[in-house]
Amino acid sequence: MRIVDKHKNRLLALLLVLAMGSAMTMVSACSNNIAPTSESGNQQPEGTITAASDVEKEPQGTFSAYAQAWETADFAALYQLISTEDKTNLTQDAFVERYQSITDGIEAKNVQVTAVDASAKPVITDGKAVIPFNVQMDTLAGSVAISGYTMNLVQETVNNQKVWLVDWNEKLIFPHMDATDKVRARNLTPKRGEILDRGGQALAANGSLTVIGIVPGKFNAVKDTAIPQMAQILGISEEKIRKIADAATNADWFYPLVTLSDDAGDLSAQLTAIAGVQYQKTEGRIYPGGEAFGLVIGYIGAITAEELADHPNEGYSQSDKIGKMGLEQVYEKRLRGTAGGEIYLATSDGQYKEQIAMKAPVNGENITLALDMKTQQSLYSVMKNDAGAAAAVNPKTGEILALVSTPSFNPNLLQTYVPDATQTAWNEAVKSPFTNRFKIGYAPGSVFKLVTAAIGLKSGALKPDEAVSISGLTWQLDSSWGSYQVTRVKDPGKAVNLSDAFLYSDNIYFAQQALKIGQAAFEEGAAGFGIGENLPIDYPFYPSQISNKGLTSSVLLADTGYGQGEVLVSPLHIAMFYSTLANNGDILQPILELKGSEVIPQVWKAQAVASGDVQRLSNDLIQVVENPAGSGYTKNGARTKMLGKTGTAELKKNLDDVDAEENGWFVAMNTEQPRLAVAMIIEDVKNRHGSHYVVPLVKQVMDELLP
Repeated sequence: MRIVDKHKNRLLALLLVLAMGSAMTMVSACSNNIAPTSESGNQQPEGTITAASDVEKEPQGTFSAYAQAWETADFAALYQLISTEDKTNLTQDAFVERYQSITDGIEAKNVQVTAVDASAKPVITDGKAVIPFNVQMDTLAGSVAISGYTMNLVQETVNNQKVWLVDWNEKLIFPHMDATDKVRARNLTPKRGEILDRGGQALAANGSLTVIGIVPGKFNAVKDTAIPQMAQILGISEEKIRKIADAATNADWFYPLVTLSDDAGDLSAQLTAIAGVQYQKTEGRIYPGGEAFGLVIGYIGAITAEELADHPNEGYSQSDKIGKMGLEQVYEKRLRGTAGGEIYLATSDGQYKEQIAMKAPVNGENITLALDMKTQQSLYSVMKNDAGAAAAVNPKTGEILALVSTPSFNPNLLQTYVPDATQTAWNEAVKSPFTNRFKIGYAPGSVFKLVTAAIGLKSGALKPDEAVSISGLTWQLDSSWGSYQVTRVKDPGKAVNLSDAFLYSDNIYFAQQALKIGQAAFEEGAAGFGIGENLPIDYPFYPSQISNKGLTSSVLLADTGYGQGEVLVSPLHIAMFYSTLANNGDILQPILELKGSEVIPQVWKAQAVASGDVQRLSNDLIQVVENPAGSGYTKNGARTKMLGKTGTAELKKNLDDVDAEENGWFVAMNTEQPRLAVAMIIEDVKNRHGSHYVVPLVKQVMDELLP
């Protein structure tokens, strides 16, 4: 422990009080370090000790005051304790500035100054005393314990009082520091972890980038013609280049202009052919998957003041980068690693002298995903011209093979530079490429009918072979519905059973079945599919729902039966619904990250579909795709044998909205050794054949991925 004696409470009197002979007057010292005046009104020299007490007669008292001042970073008080000779050679401002700059530079906190032997009194010889001590502090290089300090104290007479003062030199900052030495500190940045797909292909990696810049000494002679030429090559305004060129004042310095990806060799060659344009290599983040993975992987960028405030005491600095969206943001803590640091002494000419402290950086984790590069790119390629979302899973394991949102953006541009035309397109896009669609809930329309059927069958309310007589294309429960009616696309001209209702996607049939099931049983059954819960996955998906505040009306319950009303479900959750038909009715826990060499499927929701109903529902959904009357049938059928279901969701503002926009769905799963289930939604399909616009897109992907 640090020396503390019975006089400690009077230590500050040494610094704050004026002693004036036998008639001593106590005057508080000013906080702004203005020296107090003497009785005659003359200002005393800066730093003069103006008080005396019993404490001053013991060197331990001065040491305690010194330790306390250092620990509290009160460097002005520290200065008051050094000898008169030291004050003559060193001003208070210079002293305080040096201590403060070192403290800030090494990020010193929680300083503790302790005597080597707190119980021993120092030996006093000829008005001199020595107290050995140690210092411990937290720094950018970690917690540092430094031994070997020696405090030499001298006894002086101040205002007719004998006091102990510190014979100060730089060795009281660090034990081996000389007067001309400099304290240096540097952060040691860890390597950011990489994100890999299931096959080890990089989705976010550390790589080389090319920085294009100008050297004014050569560039200025040609800049009038070079600037327009560069602007055309890069697709940016001349003003951006001219602004940098005009601010470039040192003829021999390299002034960065833009960063290019390392594969932009032709672009780099065109630019560096111009006089005074040069390049340098730098390390940066690269995204080999490009636009296909833009919204799932995200990107990193310079940390903002707001983000710094949101991450206090986490080791971020103003020069750091941070995950901005996607998995770069979700896994930020694991990817970024832990920064290290080094504190060392350098000689006056900058030579390395001695290491004071060192903490090695800890590199970030590499994270391997279940995502598959080929599956993601295949889905993106058929969707990229539309706004929509898709998810693909392995139904037998729960592994997420793809999460696609379109339109998308190329995250590499946010590590290099964005051409003006691209920035304008982003700004003016009706459908923003930065909106993540795969994580939100959409009205599922008829793809939700599997859930209604499963709930009805399990509860016993739905009799699958019972033919329900329905006439016409519209129906309502009774006059309490007013003018509102449920509509269906096709009247087959006969009574409809469950198989027919799937084949023709009969909204009226499923609305009636939802009413037979009833509110309580329907809500309980929906919960059995995980609706209303967060998906057990690291990525922050919006939870699915069947209603805002309960199925409180017959209209809402009926509409819910065919996926309208207030139902909202993400494409991933839809794919999980249909995966039950490959797992004896169980919903498996979705797997986004692969941990270890073996994937062990885990059941999330057991028997969402009763095992006894799986085969019947599978057969009905195969007919939806293979029967020419089915809503999922296409003349040019897929090679892959699959079950599936279409869905057209109306985005009505109210029950009377007849001009509502429509979104189209198709969900499919291969049936021979099931290993791929895909759910896709395309927005704005009302005048594009509705859900039939989506069917061939999913079939194309299934054929590409399943030989």
